[in-house]
Amino acid sequence: MAVPNMFIVHVSDAPAAARFYSELFDMRPSFETPGFVAFELAGGVQLALWSRPSHDLTPPRTSELCVTLDGGPERIDRQYQDWTKQGVTTVREPHDDVFGRTFVVADPDGNLIRVAPVD
Repeated sequence: MAVPNMFIVHVSDAPAAARFYSELFDMRPSFETPGFVAFELAGGVQLALWSRPSHDLTPPRTSELCVTLDGGPERIDRQYQDWTKQGVTTVREPHDDVFGRTFVVADPDGNLIRVAPVD
């Protein structure tokens, strides 16, 4: 079963935002790249800061729900196939990004749900 466990906040500069959140909440990143920084929260939930071009997804969003899965790229692709068989609307098909294999679907209201690998 896929369970949401990451909150993504879009920012203009991930390292600068990470410094802000680190100081604000007295926490340190658990995963860092130039464009993506993640923090471990309670109960296995993560807060992630991601700087990316605003034109990447339409309509623009300031955040999205993320479900992270273990099992590598094959598991990500299987989840995509399972959800498309159920009729979920695809926003972006599986592809490789800065953090690994990912895809984006939408709920009936257009809210984004991303599936990505566990860091």
